[in-house]
Amino acid sequence: MVIRRDKYLKQLIASKHNGFIKIITGLRRCGKSYLLFNLFKDHLLTSGVHDSHIIQVDLEDRRNKKLRDPDELLSYIDSKIIDKEMHYILLDEVQHVPEFEDVLNSYLKVDNADIYVTGSNSKFLSSDIITEFRGRGTQIHIYPLSFAEFMSVDDRHPLDAWRDYYTYGGLPHTLSLPDEEAKENYLKELYTKVYLTDIKERHSIRSDAELKELLQLIASSIGSPTNPSKLERTFKSVKNVSLSNKTIDTYLSYFADAFLTEKSIRFDIKGKKYINTLSKHYFTDMGVRNAILGFRQTEENHIMENVIYNELRMRGYSVDVGMVETRPVGEDGKRIRKQYEVDFVVNRGSQRYYIQSAFLMPTDAKERQESASLLNIDDSFKKIIIVKDHIKPKRNEEGIVTIGLIDFLLKPELINW
Repeated sequence: MVIRRDKYLKQLIASKHNGFIKIITGLRRCGKSYLLFNLFKDHLLTSGVHDSHIIQVDLEDRRNKKLRDPDELLSYIDSKIIDKEMHYILLDEVQHVPEFEDVLNSYLKVDNADIYVTGSNSKFLSSDIITEFRGRGTQIHIYPLSFAEFMSVDDRHPLDAWRDYYTYGGLPHTLSLPDEEAKENYLKELYTKVYLTDIKERHSIRSDAELKELLQLIASSIGSPTNPSKLERTFKSVKNVSLSNKTIDTYLSYFADAFLTEKSIRFDIKGKKYINTLSKHYFTDMGVRNAILGFRQTEENHIMENVIYNELRMRGYSVDVGMVETRPVGEDGKRIRKQYEVDFVVNRGSQRYYIQSAFLMPTDAKERQESASLLNIDDSFKKIIIVKDHIKPKRNEEGIVTIGLIDFLLKPELINW
């Protein structure tokens, strides 16, 4: 089964020989190694590069443990550069190497070395890393499979495949597993034995009980605005556990650091400013999110919102949670303050879209309810409602476009319809 990751492969191909270190980041098991060691290596070979000029090391493989020593790795790579022709250095999970920055910097001035590395934590996206690489690092962040990538190897009708996608997510290995039980077991083991273990080891956490509780809490409330203080109160009232908002904030940063979650900050659309009081936390992969909850809460409406968020991020947009404040006159003649939520404020360059995720709009009243926040935005950027129904795109007299979910996921151009 060959899964196409054309977007990311094109980015790698375009970055060849640019004098930069290519840094591929993303959630563990999302396909970074496959992209580098299979798709990109195949491209090199078919482009005429001899296999002896491709130096690849999987640093997660126990058999390569000695190469996790920076000096051993340096010596090994040096021994494989055999002539003046271009050599392609492919290193997987390089965060296992202490002082890896030093190793990679050693090849920045080697004219016949082109360097590609993968890593599974956000250190690779920090300004510190770019400083370490002296401004010569190119970041390529990959996600689990999009629905379109999922459908490229699934011949069912999209509506039939959708249930599997929102239940078991887009980690590539799940597609090769034979049944639901195998998929659930794989995702549960990945959550407990890889993701949680990574976080505990990286941050020297002895007990993971509170870590698990917090993950379960935000997993069960995707799409709900929250903050550390609010979560602290929830822990006290529901879990009967005292966990400070400072610790909660730290743990949330650990989840984001491991690419398990992403934080979407609240944005005041009319005031044109960020409001840090409340944010939403979305999961990078729905299968992992469902595994955290033991596959007991697979409510499609909230999951659909998370999938839309992920799709927009995969397309390269920044995504905020929108808020529109109005002050209508009440029955007593006094102005009252009303706030409307816009699910997503979507930006890329000069482009902006306001998007609502509306699972069902069976009545005119429900459509008016979903449209209310969009109608209170007084600029001319496109306003879109995405519904689960398999409908033809339509535009109403207020200019609001309604698109079916499957069309949105499989036809990126429809966002500009």
